[in-house]
Amino acid sequence: MAFQCVQNACLIGHRSSKMGKCMAERKLKNMEEFAAASGISRPTVSKYFNDPASVRKTTRQRIEKALEEFDYRPNIFAMNQNRKLTKNVGIVVPYLADPFFTEIARRMERCCLEAGFRPTLYSSHGQQHLENEILDSLRSLKPAGVLLAPLGRASDKRVIEKFCEDVPTVLFDSNIDGIGEAFVGSDNFSFVSQTVDYLTRTGESPCFFEMSTPANPNANKRRTAYLQTMERFGLEPHVVKVDGEGWAFEQIGRDGALRMLKAGGFPTSTVLCSNDRLAIGLLSACYDHGLRVGRGEGCALRVASHDDHPFSQFTCPSLTTAAHDYDSVSSHAFKTLNTLIEAGGRFDQREETLFAAHLVLRSSA
Repeated sequence: MAFQCVQNACLIGHRSSKMGKCMAERKLKNMEEFAAASGISRPTVSKYFNDPASVRKTTRQRIEKALEEFDYRPNIFAMNQNRKLTKNVGIVVPYLADPFFTEIARRMERCCLEAGFRPTLYSSHGQQHLENEILDSLRSLKPAGVLLAPLGRASDKRVIEKFCEDVPTVLFDSNIDGIGEAFVGSDNFSFVSQTVDYLTRTGESPCFFEMSTPANPNANKRRTAYLQTMERFGLEPHVVKVDGEGWAFEQIGRDGALRMLKAGGFPTSTVLCSNDRLAIGLLSACYDHGLRVGRGEGCALRVASHDDHPFSQFTCPSLTTAAHDYDSVSSHAFKTLNTLIEAGGRFDQREETLFAAHLVLRSSA
């Protein structure tokens, strides 16, 4: 009996060795054969070939060992040509009239076109039912993938989650925790910590000017960052909320600032706005009220903000702001989507990438 067990073990070992030798000697034709031979899933192998750093170190080592053993190199051109998906990519933003979304979408379109995809741009106009209809339409078109900036708080999370399960999707700008395979956006804490630090070092500490019902979920993160940064500096925070909801930020900022100025003014001589569009409305109100904004003699207020809105350098005075890294956000979002498409629409774990802001000093502060 013992002899029989040893004999069987030898036969199995010999057969396994022979199979591995045959695999190594046979030229692998495609990625499916390589994945089967190496014992690593096809999506993970595809993800490695798009970006080796995107897989775990241990997995990367296994793949690289298998590449040496089987002498396999993928035909990237063939991978792209043989893809059974369309070359269409949807780009969905919440409000196209907002120049931030126009600018980020423009850069994403360029990335898609340069890679041979056909981008189509959609705007949900700040409305949940339109966002849902856009996603339904996209699903029927069977796109290769979608770059989605959801409404956030106003989104139907169940609809977003189901869509992300059906279509390779990368969220950008507005994160919905746990939904989708990846999110790419800006680090809101880096925006606010930089502006608060600078304003505090160069004058009176700022109050924070925001909408009472912000449309974009990043506003809440910026308020939290303001409170945390002021606490870290041992300073008293002042949050000024103005009535208004929706996406007409400039009008809301102007109307709210006029009410504040007529009622006696802001609690400090430095105002930090949640976003540049609110700040543009505030600057308009200051002009109507006869107040000079800036650091020079005769200036009543300093005003700073966040986003580096494409028009912020042309306001009067030009607006001090913390700027998005537009290029990095747009290019990395597309790169992540392309990797997700090649990986079959699934990652081993959800990826989140945040890019820090950089401070842009202009005349308003």
